[in-house]
Amino acid sequence: MKLATTAAAIAFSVACAWLGSGRVLAAGDQLITPLGTIEEPDSVAQRKPITNLGRRRSYYLAGSEELAPNEMRVIALGSGNPQIQKNQASACFFIELGNGDSFLFDLGMGCTANMSRLEIPWDKFTKVFITHLHADHFGDLPALVAGGWQMGRSIPIEVWGPSGAEPELGTKAAMQHLMAMFRWEYLSKRGRAPMSSYALKVHEFDYSKVQVVYERNGVVIKSWPAVHTMDGAVSYGLQWHGLKLSYSGDTTANKWYIDNAEGSDIAIHECSDSVDELIHGRNHSPESAWMIATTAHTQPELAGQVFKTIAPRLAVCFHYVNNGIDAIPKLYSAVRRTYSGPLSIAQDMEVWNVTPDSIKVRMAVGGDYSFSLPRSDEPPDVSKLVEPSAEIDSGRIDASDAYREVLKNLDPESRKRIMDNVPRDKLPK
Repeated sequence: MKLATTAAAIAFSVACAWLGSGRVLAAGDQLITPLGTIEEPDSVAQRKPITNLGRRRSYYLAGSEELAPNEMRVIALGSGNPQIQKNQASACFFIELGNGDSFLFDLGMGCTANMSRLEIPWDKFTKVFITHLHADHFGDLPALVAGGWQMGRSIPIEVWGPSGAEPELGTKAAMQHLMAMFRWEYLSKRGRAPMSSYALKVHEFDYSKVQVVYERNGVVIKSWPAVHTMDGAVSYGLQWHGLKLSYSGDTTANKWYIDNAEGSDIAIHECSDSVDELIHGRNHSPESAWMIATTAHTQPELAGQVFKTIAPRLAVCFHYVNNGIDAIPKLYSAVRRTYSGPLSIAQDMEVWNVTPDSIKVRMAVGGDYSFSLPRSDEPPDVSKLVEPSAEIDSGRIDASDAYREVLKNLDPESRKRIMDNVPRDKLPK
């Protein structure tokens, strides 16, 4: 009897494997097992194969999951500071909501590489909220502007950011200078590429006030002062559909964050490397380490005190150097000295799905190569074409034969559009 029971169990396992391959067995089929041949039980024979994992994956396959109407997804596109590296970009958090809206909180150096890994159209990355004008918080904005048309972005980027103690130190002035930097690029591409993506809408607001800076489609985003290196840094809070996210940017522990982030579902706060780590792990002088860590940033134990006070459903630390060895355990242990609640130490491509009932933490899996994404069919305005001078243009070789062959090998529709819309002097003779 015991052998028969064992054989039935083995048969069940084998049947499950067969079912996974898509075969539904008929009742009465024979199964050959290591212990002999048995009749297939009806209960197993009628089972259908599991073909849809739904949300049971232990990872997030980028772009593969629709959000529920009451769900928020947060992805760390950058968890670090100015010391960018292959596996860690500077600060950037991508927030997607179940109503279709999406936002970027900061846009630090290196983060657009992680955007590309998500393989979603860059029209999703058009609302950028900058906490302050340090490069590790807005340094990839040039890449977002210049790379947008290649990655499927056809609409202007909107940028929200704080004023400065004087106009030249504010977000608007910074964006004007940034766009002026693109003058050569912009002029040189006109007539060859769509140019509508080379534009910014800037919303500058008073850094010193607690205020609503965005209110659309049921989403409310507030700003409040952060205590960083000088006036002109802020933190943000997003509220939608009963969910609340708070984001510190760079700051020392301060009353404004505590007052405004209390009761957050997810509270993201900087937890910078310790003074000791700055000295012995990153080779700062003791004096510099002390000044950086204590007057401009938040030590992990202090971050823990902030989390303990505001009691979020989940606390998230960022703005540290992930050395791939012991940085995360050290940071985790330091925060745990003062805070015992739910905690994540953010890593690049970490994902948090937040609903009123649960918070799911996973890592995103994305592509390592950038593929072209869907984009608008906007043609270039050839009337704006700028060309090299006659002296430089005289250096071209005659490529008519090669270009005739290129045209010949194109699909008929593309060839017709080129022949109809490209100036005759730009076509092979």
